[in-house]
Amino acid sequence: MSKEKFHIEFLMGNATQSSLWRMISQIDGLSEWFADEVSMDETEAIYTFIWGKTNNEVQIISKKPQSSIRYRWLDEEDEELYFEFLLHKLDLSGAMTLEITDFAEPDEKGDAIALWESQIDEMKRRLGI
Repeated sequence: MSKEKFHIEFLMGNATQSSLWRMISQIDGLSEWFADEVSMDETEAIYTFIWGKTNNEVQIISKKPQSSIRYRWLDEEDEELYFEFLLHKLDLSGAMTLEITDFAEPDEKGDAIALWESQIDEMKRRLGI
């Protein structure tokens, strides 16, 4: 079964673009909400995410500072798969949104979305939103 792409968007209220960028692209920000511990190999642009005794590595495959960052899991066989964070500022309210693009097996999509929702709730808590 092949994985399906999905998008979810979160209203991030009064969070600043720079604070959101730190949370999605910097070691200290990612370790506040995404993983228990995060380290980076600067030469390869590879992050190691640690959850308990499990660790996974990702490589940054594209980055537009203060706007978007795309990661690819190194243990994923399909090199076309990634997860991405996009920041948008709403024209009318000026509020920030965070859009996430990811891939999941069709029967696991609901679980994947629920996990992202839980993770983003933690990010919002850390940002005081």
